[in-house]
Amino acid sequence: MMGTYASTQVPLSIESLLKKTETAYANVNDYRTRVDVRTFKRDGSSETEKFLYSFKRPKWIRIDFESPHAGMILVYPDKNGKVAVQPAGLAHFLKLHLAPDNRLLKGSSGQRIDQTDLGLLIKNIGHSLTDERRGPAEITDENGYVRIRVLAADHFREDVVTLYRFFIDKKLWLPAIVEEFTPDGSLERSISFGDLRINNGLSDSFFQLDEATNRINERSDEK
Repeated sequence: MMGTYASTQVPLSIESLLKKTETAYANVNDYRTRVDVRTFKRDGSSETEKFLYSFKRPKWIRIDFESPHAGMILVYPDKNGKVAVQPAGLAHFLKLHLAPDNRLLKGSSGQRIDQTDLGLLIKNIGHSLTDERRGPAEITDENGYVRIRVLAADHFREDVVTLYRFFIDKKLWLPAIVEEFTPDGSLERSISFGDLRINNGLSDSFFQLDEATNRINERSDEK
């Protein structure tokens, strides 16, 4: 089943494509990206989450919300392996400590917000194209991206099959967009990774909430 796919103007096997993305990510020590998660409801409405996702090896994660909780900051892990939470607004001086699987840190899909991670996504794309695939995969070239269309086991929901479209940036060979559909083609969720910045030398202090000014300083460095 590994080699069953359709290709249009993309001289890559599934094996070659996965190797390129894995190699590209192996060369990433840290990155920052603006994540836009849009969830579509059956009544035609949608909900959007926007946040700045920062990662540093081995497993430092910081999430700065832009909406709907503008100003809230999450840092993984704290010294006890939990999530340090700094609320927004007048409560910013409070520090909460939650388990990573706390329901407050999950979206409607069951995915934890810290799992909006390029490394995990690359692994899941690999599963979607191999052992968790439910039919042929389609790989095409589309405006600077390699587009993958495949029906596979859902990454975060048990006993659910999802039609995925993954867009891989051909310059970086890293994921840029994920779209999730029902098997009959109804869009359920889209995730985009914008303004991706790689290997900027993020400091350890940026991932410590006790550093009161680090968000301002790090964002100033981007301008």
